[in-house]
Amino acid sequence: MTPLWERTRTFRIYSSFVVPGPVQTRSYTVAVLRALAARRRIPDDIEAATRVREERQRFLHEGDHRFAIVLEESVLRNAIGGVETMTGQLGHLLAVSSLPSISLGIVPQNADRSATWPIESFWMYDEKQVGVELVSGYLTITQPTEISMYAGMFAEQTAVAVYGAAARSLISEALAAFDNTMR
Repeated sequence: MTPLWERTRTFRIYSSFVVPGPVQTRSYTVAVLRALAARRRIPDDIEAATRVREERQRFLHEGDHRFAIVLEESVLRNAIGGVETMTGQLGHLLAVSSLPSISLGIVPQNADRSATWPIESFWMYDEKQVGVELVSGYLTITQPTEISMYAGMFAEQTAVAVYGAAARSLISEALAAFDNTMR
């Protein structure tokens, strides 16, 4: 998978249920991988898989890689790993959102979704490949017509997302809600 990451210049990531790997904290990654291992009944190689995800985070800082990430606001409020893990994750998301390699959009829960609904999470690697996260595993799409469909869906999701200060405000609101539950 690393050669794919090395040659990809533009990653387009839409997530409707979790913070994507490149911007995850270690504790959040462990919580996500534990849940996946249990759901899919696969061997527990969480430590090795966590190291791989952490190693890939270097692409946020190296080379000319760009990450266009769009999250549903609910991703910010799903308590994956518990309250402490989420407060750390949301603080980290605020920090990495200012990196020049990252464009972070959040689709507000109150956005008009008449034209585009939340869909399955997916990753686009340039215009060459799409990875779709399914309950049972990971689907790799390489047919140009299907890749084009996902590019269109990504464009639709970005059109209803907010960016910059508005996105940071939504993250901060979710962080404050978790902070309040810790008191």
